[in-house]
Amino acid sequence: NNNLLTIVGALIGSSGAILSYIMCVAMNRSLPSVILGGFGTSSGGTGETMKIEGTHTETQVDEVVDWLADSKEVVIVPGYGMAVAHAQYPIAEMVKMMREKGINVRFGIHPVAGRMPGQMDVLLAEARVPHDVVLEMDEINDDFPDTDTVLVIGANDTVNSGAMDDPNSIIAGMP
Repeated sequence: NNNLLTIVGALIGSSGAILSYIMCVAMNRSLPSVILGGFGTSSGGTGETMKIEGTHTETQVDEVVDWLADSKEVVIVPGYGMAVAHAQYPIAEMVKMMREKGINVRFGIHPVAGRMPGQMDVLLAEARVPHDVVLEMDEINDDFPDTDTVLVIGANDTVNSGAMDDPNSIIAGMP
């Protein structure tokens, strides 16, 4: 019997639908496949996933500090893990120190980084990271060949080559 509650509920529902649509576009998925696609399955891919080949290189904090200090161009790719760890504050301090030393530091934000569109922007703004260095993935992708160091913080899924190379990966097709 309360019209205000009905109106507010409709606004909340429609904004949720809009956010869902934005995330589906960013993940290269249709809304029905996102809503209905996971029922009764353990993964989104079908068939055998690709075998991982090659080697990996482990590093230590001291090496990363040296890489960052020797860099002229740095891109930081934040993700949900950064949000969970509340690491935006120490990252903001690190970015401030690097910029004072003349290092060009920018952030490359995946469209669905975090739990909803815009979450990384809000977290970084809360930590007082200048907004002009926070770029969408599409705005910064062409700059990677000229970047000295890329620091991925809690965003391993957004840099996983299986999304592009393995059609049987559970993240296949994501940008």
